[in-house]
Amino acid sequence: MRIAVIGDIGGHLDELRAELRILGVEREGRLPDDLAVVQVGDLVHRGPESDAVVELVGIYLDDNPGRWIQLIGNHEALYLRTPEFHWPEQIGKAAAKTLRKWWKQGKPVGAAAIVTADESFLVTHAGVTAGFWSAVLDAPGTPGEAAARLNRLARSGDAAFFSPGLMLTGRANPYAGPIWAESSRELIPGWADATMPFSQVHGHSGLVDWQGSDASVPAPGAVIMSADFYGKHATVWIAGQRIVGVDPGHGREAVKPWRSFVVEGYLDPGPS
Repeated sequence: MRIAVIGDIGGHLDELRAELRILGVEREGRLPDDLAVVQVGDLVHRGPESDAVVELVGIYLDDNPGRWIQLIGNHEALYLRTPEFHWPEQIGKAAAKTLRKWWKQGKPVGAAAIVTADESFLVTHAGVTAGFWSAVLDAPGTPGEAAARLNRLARSGDAAFFSPGLMLTGRANPYAGPIWAESSRELIPGWADATMPFSQVHGHSGLVDWQGSDASVPAPGAVIMSADFYGKHATVWIAGQRIVGVDPGHGREAVKPWRSFVVEGYLDPGPS
């Protein structure tokens, strides 16, 4: 089936609805039979309609079991555990309660795995660094294995999963968790000197300032980058695999245009 990885929404309800229509949604809340969605997290904050975004995604989660995969972003984590940072705006009490209910029900997860005919992807909010993959996950060889281990860590509240990095502490952390790793200074540098066993897709941060059209790659190592200015995807190729950033960079105003990252394949649940 088609699998659409939707980047950070950041409280922009109209943008989410518009992208779902492009993907073939005709009746709100119901995905087409040939479509699954992985949303990378950070549904809330920045934009004006965070509460309504949470409400809409709740409908898709309920009506499309197993075909709407909701990942945890660092902004959702503010409402699921002891806050690690302050954000000047807060979502409403009902939306915060909904996020906590999802968490209690096991609906949001830490990672998803996608397998296509010729490539496999691990999808997380911020990406899995080489250090985290090796030291914390014990170097899984497939994205299904990696996703299963990440989801167990997230569900148990393991501190490693939520470990902050440069964005929060001001210091690069090679073991930053998959909701915090910064792409240009934590995610990509580690893999530039290692062998990545599968491709990755992430949101959270990007190599490109889409607002300013700055397509430079501020990362060491021999990497090749391509930038899709229409879809707002930045792809780095490392030793035959790729890391695809899909965060459009929405602020108070939405960045336009942007698209989800779509492949054909299947979602791999990994080992039980």
